[in-house]
Amino acid sequence: MSTIIYTRTDEAPLLATYSLKPVVEAFAGAAGIEIQTRDISLAARILAQFPDRLTDDQREPDALAELGQLATTPQANIIKLPNVSASLPQLKAAITELQSQGYDIPDYPESAGTDEEREVRTRYDRVQGSAVNPVLREGNSDRRAPEAVKNYARSRPHSMGAWSADSRTRVATMGSRDFASNEQSVVLPADDTLTIRHLATDGTQTVLKESLPVLAGEVVDGTFMDVAALRSFLDEQVRAAADEDVLLSLHLKATMMKVSDPIIFGHAVEVFFADVFEQYGDQLAAAGLTANDGLGGILAGLDALGEQAADVRAAVEARLARLPRLSMVNSDKGITNLHVPSDVIVDASMPAMIRNGGKLWGPQGEEDDTIAVIPDSSYAGVYQAVIEDCKAHGAYDPTTMGSVPNVGLMAKKAEEYGSHDKTFEIAADGRVQVVDAAGEVLMEHEVRAGDIWRACQTQDEPVRDWVKLAVGRARATGDPAVFWLDEDRAHDANLIAKVTAYLREHDTDGLDIRVLSPVEATTLSVERIRQGQDTISVTGNVLRDYNTDLFPILEVGTSAKMLSVVPLMNGGGLFETGAGGSAPKHVQQLQKENYLRWDSLGEFLAIAESLRHLAQTNDNPRAAVLGDALDRATERVLTEDRSPARRLGQIDNRGSHFYLALYWAQALAEQTQDTELAQAFAPVAEELGTKETQIVQELLDVQGSPVDLGGYYHPDEQKTTAAMRPSPTFNAVIDGLRG
Repeated sequence: MSTIIYTRTDEAPLLATYSLKPVVEAFAGAAGIEIQTRDISLAARILAQFPDRLTDDQREPDALAELGQLATTPQANIIKLPNVSASLPQLKAAITELQSQGYDIPDYPESAGTDEEREVRTRYDRVQGSAVNPVLREGNSDRRAPEAVKNYARSRPHSMGAWSADSRTRVATMGSRDFASNEQSVVLPADDTLTIRHLATDGTQTVLKESLPVLAGEVVDGTFMDVAALRSFLDEQVRAAADEDVLLSLHLKATMMKVSDPIIFGHAVEVFFADVFEQYGDQLAAAGLTANDGLGGILAGLDALGEQAADVRAAVEARLARLPRLSMVNSDKGITNLHVPSDVIVDASMPAMIRNGGKLWGPQGEEDDTIAVIPDSSYAGVYQAVIEDCKAHGAYDPTTMGSVPNVGLMAKKAEEYGSHDKTFEIAADGRVQVVDAAGEVLMEHEVRAGDIWRACQTQDEPVRDWVKLAVGRARATGDPAVFWLDEDRAHDANLIAKVTAYLREHDTDGLDIRVLSPVEATTLSVERIRQGQDTISVTGNVLRDYNTDLFPILEVGTSAKMLSVVPLMNGGGLFETGAGGSAPKHVQQLQKENYLRWDSLGEFLAIAESLRHLAQTNDNPRAAVLGDALDRATERVLTEDRSPARRLGQIDNRGSHFYLALYWAQALAEQTQDTELAQAFAPVAEELGTKETQIVQELLDVQGSPVDLGGYYHPDEQKTTAAMRPSPTFNAVIDGLRG
């Protein structure tokens, strides 16, 4: 049989899998396609690190490593759902939940003083942050809004907040002494093994990274953030927000940039609550409470301070009562922008603010302008350029605006997302050097204790493939393709040289291919958006994430509706299903009232592409028929408003899956390419159509009551299956088709 791997991940996408995957299995089976599951959830990845501490029936295989190997083969056909890129608080919460379920795994060691503690921490650090995507992404990405999605947004535009020319919202960024300005970059002339070392001012030498293999033509960067400059900058923004009486908001990516950004987040917490840390910092540290975990982690652990707990809490509340007002994640619950590092992710939070007319929520539930603090200046200018455009021209119009599809460089852990094992908080004043095997110093930075130093790599083969993919998309669409690269940035200058060379390998006659700085590229793109024109953004890894949230959220209301195809470099296919930033609140709503708002549209789109890829690679024309029929069903889900509604009492995620199955069966029954498939699905379509009212009522009847899933990160299989497949009538039809 042909095989598609369907990943099991976390939160709302995981819950939706319990409902959708049986449908996919039933329909795919008719074309001789087996849908296999691999569990790459945070819980499963944690358990896979500790087989020595678990019983036979508790052990989890290292599915991520297995899929990483599969992704390098031509046979790979993987549907990748959004997963938790765990911040440290999320990792700790998952550990606690698994321990409560009887799994004998250790606590996360805050300070690793023994060999055993260091070994445990190393295992957990493999799981933290962006542990999944870099392993699976053995190719570069092609992300775009499908025509059906764009048409739906044009006919049923989502709400857009009004922009005012006198809006006080702006982006604040360092611009100097940060990662962008301190960057050095080299291109390796030959295969080599590098070493990263720290030379302290007292002469002590510490090897930070002993062996860093590199290939000929590989781009290697080194840079650091000056923490003294960072704290001075943060203090300036606190004072500015107070003086201007606007909200103060911090926008980082503490999940994907799992080493650097939690540290930056911690500095922001300490600077904002400077008086609290000045008075109680020693006591908090002694209790193991760190600002890197956010205000929420500190407040949750105050009992360890005994009688002083009330004093610290009062000091925090007194600080929050003064200007500036912090932007809120949930004003009703008092959860601030500084509570949890993973609550505010820049690529989702900034587009949402821009879509809302430049306003965020304040402590009293009020909407107001904000100083959006993005410390590192590498990409902050992109958001400022969009803000300036909105101030000048008003909000964008989803009924007429163009699109900004993306071709993203991400293969082989390219750029910043591959920096985790090469990011260090510097222990002492001195120098950090990158040296080759011959001992030659390739890069060197003078650093001080507490500075954040990082290196990252970009192999030559992915860059060549990236250029090829960009030219292909430009040729297929006729749209301009713009490489977002800044000649004044060290890394980008080296990439520009490669892009220039590799473009000569392709026929670009008649194509509009440009290289512009990110700010210039943004300005061009939004100008064309307002004219209803499309512009392909060809970007590096982090900008890929930013752009594939920013523009879709403005264009179609959400990044979850993007088609995301990763043509793997060795011939396989990885099909991603959109963003998962809203997943936590959807799980909470299901637990509270048995209603799941998660929209599986991204899954529908990815499955159709996966089927078409399988048709080509496995010589299975029936798979293409299934994929094309699924696309027609997906368009009907959109045009007939069968996506999950917003309010209790209407169809939710499970109801949308029923309608997808109904429309998919009808499309297969009506198609003429494969008469056997048409005959097989005609009775299915008839039965689902006849029983529509009954099935919908069964799905609606369960709403309104709390649901016990048996866990958040590691839900109980039987309880979750029962919750996500509550219609006996629908289940009988699908299970009958599955055999």
